[in-house]
Amino acid sequence: MHHGSCLCRAVTFTVSGDLSPPEACHCSQCRKHSGHYFASTDVLKPTLHVSGREHVSWFQSSDDIRRGFCSQCGSSLFWEPIHRDWVSVAMGAFDDPTATKLRMHIFVGDKGDYYEIADGLPQKQRR
Repeated sequence: MHHGSCLCRAVTFTVSGDLSPPEACHCSQCRKHSGHYFASTDVLKPTLHVSGREHVSWFQSSDDIRRGFCSQCGSSLFWEPIHRDWVSVAMGAFDDPTATKLRMHIFVGDKGDYYEIADGLPQKQRR
């Protein structure tokens, strides 16, 4: 069981089971949503249990994607493709160590010009 929350703890969540290796997305939407690149893990919706759902606001960032954040403190929490059986959870929102390691970088062609990716992990232009 993995526990997480937003900054103000109005939204808390648990994910049951192991977490998949996270990806770091460098697309402009993820950068604007999170303030940098967005590292997240994909979890099946039935394994995610959210308390304080009334404080989760969703922004429809494209026809197929919406992004969830806390309406109280603004913490970026979720990235969800519409009509799929999974949701991405922000790695920075977990309370304790996750026993996972970043597996790759995606949308690296959109990355900010103020940093370099130098960790040796695979890099993809898209997902």
